Amino acid sequence: MKVLIIGATGATGRVLMREALEQGHEVTALARNPSAVAPEDHRPRVLQGNALDASEVEAAVAGQDAVLSALGTRSSRPTTLFSESTQNVISAMDKHGVRRLVCITGIGAGDSKGHVGFLYDRIILPFVVKNVYEDKNRQEEAIKQSNLDWVIVRPARLTDEAAKGEYSIYLGGSYTAKTISRADVVAFMLAQLTDDTYVHKMPVISY
Repeated sequence: MKVLIIGATGATGRVLMREALEQGHEVTALARNPSAVAPEDHRPRVLQGNALDASEVEAAVAGQDAVLSALGTRSSRPTTLFSESTQNVISAMDKHGVRRLVCITGIGAGDSKGHVGFLYDRIILPFVVKNVYEDKNRQEEAIKQSNLDWVIVRPARLTDEAAKGEYSIYLGGSYTAKTISRADVVAFMLAQLTDDTYVHKMPVISY
């Protein structure tokens, strides 16, 4: 499958790109700094571009079968990175007839707020990552209002552990989400390319 990865230079994006290539997908990565994308492996097609530039996103989306977004930021300042880039992706996908969008947001977005524990729910989310999650909420709303076949993936706190292959998936109700490895998140994301089980849903995944 021809897939575009947004955020391929991030910690999760690198794992996502590597695993997508391992599974035989034809991968395109959009990156501001192409040399930062898998410099040891030239199999992915790398396009220089910024997810906040609508024309660059459109050029990257053209000809794809699906888009995977693992965009992240280390900043805690107010941002529109997630919502703006996602609007660009949605517009480009609509224009080019690309249907499947699989996007990571995170635990604490939307109705997954309040499902981690006291420290995260009462201190980290409202004070440390408040600005980021305000924009992730806008990002989720943009995706939900689109006409795409979308899956919003809300992972628990990400770790660099090896994949376990077993985790819990929550779509609501009472649960506590603690941690999940990037490897398991990536495996789940790639499965959504061809599985319709979670289309138009927002699964939380956690051990």
